[in-house]
Amino acid sequence: MPSNSIKLLAGNSHPELVHLIAQRLGLEQSKIGVYQYSNQETAVTIGESLRNEDVYIIQTGCGEEEINDFLMELLIMIHACKTASARRITAIIPSFPYARQDKKDKSRAPITAKLIAKLLETAGCDHVITLELHASQIQGFFRIPVDNLYAEPSVLKYIKETTDMNNCIIVSPDAGGAKRAASLADRLDLNFALIHKERARPNEVSKMTLVGDVTGKSCLLVDDMADTCGTLCKAADTLLANGAKEVIAIVTHGIFSGNAAGKLNESKLKKIVCTNSMPVGDLQVKKLEQIDISATLAEAIRRLHNGESISYLFTNQC
Repeated sequence: MPSNSIKLLAGNSHPELVHLIAQRLGLEQSKIGVYQYSNQETAVTIGESLRNEDVYIIQTGCGEEEINDFLMELLIMIHACKTASARRITAIIPSFPYARQDKKDKSRAPITAKLIAKLLETAGCDHVITLELHASQIQGFFRIPVDNLYAEPSVLKYIKETTDMNNCIIVSPDAGGAKRAASLADRLDLNFALIHKERARPNEVSKMTLVGDVTGKSCLLVDDMADTCGTLCKAADTLLANGAKEVIAIVTHGIFSGNAAGKLNESKLKKIVCTNSMPVGDLQVKKLEQIDISATLAEAIRRLHNGESISYLFTNQC
């Protein structure tokens, strides 16, 4: 790919992932400075011309305190590129911020995911590429094209390479993830089980009921994100109490907020696997493994830039 065909800009949220994507594309990152003034205002300085260029800005939604700072960074970077006369601005957002606030589930509740969509459009974004949206209807909040990629091909490859397929069962930790788990089970030709959970309050599960037989099986517990990890830990206890041989958790986005590391280390999970859509930093979890999805994101950029189909990536590993 010609080095002048794409301008790749990185925010501060996940520099390691940007570096991997740039390597895959054979590109140098464009010169940009993103920093904060002493009063916590975010400032952006672009160090090269973007006039009539295709610009790809990579910024993921992560951090307990920094998520709003990173979101503001992204919006200001998009606006800076727009005022610099960029031809097309694409935001690569592996983990979409506020994706769990996608519906009005109680009186006077905001639909914050829609607000984020409007902010991105208003800032000047022309296209969005994301990974495993918590709810696919978020794509409908936008008036610009949105490509929602899937980690399933990478997860399938990982399972086939590391797991004994003759004694496995796919398990969804809740009803909301049933479609995702069933799709994975179909492609692997494995059985499927479901855990029904009841919440006393947000991020706190009070009761779990297993639907399906896991006796003597290696359970692959699949979900789109792991936040406080209370659900995964309780699900592992439930599965083992029902005769499971072992439990391995596989999630797309490893948020790991609060005391998630402590819960995972004390849990009965054999290991937890996540993609590198979000940085794990110095998280002290011995059971943690990561799946690299930089190739998928890099190929999505290449295909979008060359006018090729993105849907190939929905079912194929790069």
